[in-house]
Amino acid sequence: MSLNKEIARRRTFGIISHPDAGKTTLTEKLLLFGGAIQEAGAVKSNKIKKGATSDFMEIERQRGISVATSVLAFEYKGTKINILDTPGHKDFAEDTFRTLTAVDSVIVVIDVAKGVEEQTEKLVSVCRMRNIPMIVFINKLDREGKDAFELLDEIEQKLQLKVTPMSFPIGMGYDFKGIYNIWENNVNLFSGDSRKNIEETVEINDLDDPALDALISEDAAGVLREELELVTGIYPSFDKEAYLDGQLQPVFFGSALNNFGVRELLDCFVSIAPTPRPKESDTRLVKPSEDAFSGFVFKIHANMDPKHRDRLAFVKIVSGTFERNKPYLHVRQGKKFKFSSPNAFFAEKKQIVDFSYPGDIVGLHDTGNFKIGDTLTEGENMQYKGIPSFSPEHFKYINNADPMKSKQLEKGIDQLMDEGVAQLFILELNGRKVIGTVGALQFEVIQYRLEHEYGAKCSYETLNVHKACWVDPKDPKSEEFAEFKRVKSKYLAKDKRGQLVFFADSSFTLQMTQQKYPNVTLHFVSEFESAN
Repeated sequence: MSLNKEIARRRTFGIISHPDAGKTTLTEKLLLFGGAIQEAGAVKSNKIKKGATSDFMEIERQRGISVATSVLAFEYKGTKINILDTPGHKDFAEDTFRTLTAVDSVIVVIDVAKGVEEQTEKLVSVCRMRNIPMIVFINKLDREGKDAFELLDEIEQKLQLKVTPMSFPIGMGYDFKGIYNIWENNVNLFSGDSRKNIEETVEINDLDDPALDALISEDAAGVLREELELVTGIYPSFDKEAYLDGQLQPVFFGSALNNFGVRELLDCFVSIAPTPRPKESDTRLVKPSEDAFSGFVFKIHANMDPKHRDRLAFVKIVSGTFERNKPYLHVRQGKKFKFSSPNAFFAEKKQIVDFSYPGDIVGLHDTGNFKIGDTLTEGENMQYKGIPSFSPEHFKYINNADPMKSKQLEKGIDQLMDEGVAQLFILELNGRKVIGTVGALQFEVIQYRLEHEYGAKCSYETLNVHKACWVDPKDPKSEEFAEFKRVKSKYLAKDKRGQLVFFADSSFTLQMTQQKYPNVTLHFVSEFESAN
């Protein structure tokens, strides 16, 4: 099969949501449609919810935390679908942000009762920043929840999206009768039984058809007609170009747990979602259809099997064909590597693959050569842009608790930071090491993993930092920047890449600093050089 054909049949997307909105259930039901699992429930749910505190060490052993973004692939109607499932838990948000650099589109799951929640807002703003095409799935319709129009308003206002409903609920909660599929002009009736034939839909091309009254009752049909008239009056009709540009977001309603509305979502997704998209490197825009292979590492799992100390680097293929046993250039190191057992992921199973194409995710066994953001090519010297580090929320000094094991500690911190578990900052003043994390849980994870995987012990001291900001002076030689460095010397550090970082102890300090040094820009995302 030609490269272009393989590209045309691939869809790579991520599912994002606030914890508990039903993301894992939706993933599981999508796999069910793809025949990847025989019965829903075979996909292990993310173990984070139950185990955040008490089962924590046990989860860590089962890899319920570090295997937080799972890669699942399946075939559906001739399309190869790659899903990147992300952790909802906010302590692992950084992992999710990075996963978003490897997807071509996104499905946002929203709970009908809770509406738009904080974590969803953060994640959607990252997608908006990159103009990633998004489809919204409003879940749990068989429960009492907010009115459909209220939810659509909330999505528009809080997430700043422009929505167009592609399906619409008939009733809700106890009165939930089914869904009218605007995209396909048919009615799907809800029986409350997820085992019942989920393909049963009744085609209704004309809303005035009396058959509709017979199906769902006269009253419900009357309400539905009024609501659909409002929908067509208020919301723009679907425009594929606008959706692909990230300017318009289709909305579907359903209940993933009851397998309801999922097929409609999947069918529409397969026909409108983008095929693998071009990606910007530091030298040029790379198109998927180019012959030469290139890809980048967006995630690293260390010590997946404690006995072998192996690491798996997850590579998103951007262009060309990846072939097993062919030497590829590791751009940062300037060395060539061969991979004899690249893994592809089908549902829960890994298997060795000979060829992979743009859009696919390949797992490469790594002995410590890779960092997040590394680029592999057939020889071209270029780096992919756009793997950001976000300003951490929690900061602590890290100290060595066992002087005999300082080498192990160095190595452990180094590898865990490469994996992206947290960020390391080194204070300019005294060289002390500071760990910054997005979630407080990460500190325990680091301590536990340093001890059990590297044989090193560490202790922490609290550090009062409100925000870490990357420093970007308009003119590095200016008097203003020199003064900024002199006055703030106690609060300056370098990150792993040697970029200057300012630690602000409060939002007030941050405000005052920005006012006093207008030509020194402070960024909350490390990726700012690509924005210049």
